[in-house]
Amino acid sequence: MGKFNKTGKREMPALNTSSLPDLIFTLLFFFMIVTTMREVTLKVEFKVPQATELEKLEKKSLVTFIYVGKPMQEFRKKMGSESRIQLNDAFAEVSEIQDYIQAERLSMKEADQSMMTVSLKIDKETKMGIVTDIKNALRQAYALKINYSSQSRD
Repeated sequence: MGKFNKTGKREMPALNTSSLPDLIFTLLFFFMIVTTMREVTLKVEFKVPQATELEKLEKKSLVTFIYVGKPMQEFRKKMGSESRIQLNDAFAEVSEIQDYIQAERLSMKEADQSMMTVSLKIDKETKMGIVTDIKNALRQAYALKINYSSQSRD
C-alpha cells in the first residue's frame, strides 16, 4: 500500500549523491594531470624568444636549465645591472656550474644520466664572454648535449 500525505502535496524525492565522490575525484585527477608546477622562480629578465625550430624532447625531466640575463628590478641594487647566471633559484658564478651539473646528474637515475640535456636560456644583450665561460664549464663537466635559446629585447 502506498503512503498518502495528509496535505495532498507530493514531496520532492531525495537527490541521489552516491556518484558525487566519483565525479569529484575524476575532476581532481584531471587537474592533477593537466597542471604543471613551476620549479624555478626566475630572478633574471628573460622573455621567451620567437621559435624558428622545434626539437621534441623525450623526457622533460632530463632537462637542466641555466638562465643568463640582467637581474630583475628588485635584485638590481644588490646584484648590479650586468648579466648574471641563475642556477635553480639562486644567482651563481661560472665556477659553480660544474658542481651544479654534477649534482643534477647524480639526482637522476643512472640510466637517464647519459641523456641529460642542459638548456641555456640567454638574453640577447648578454655579452659573449660569459656565454663562452659557461660553455667551457659545461665541457669540463662533460655536459655534451647543450641546447641554446636566446631572446631579443623589444
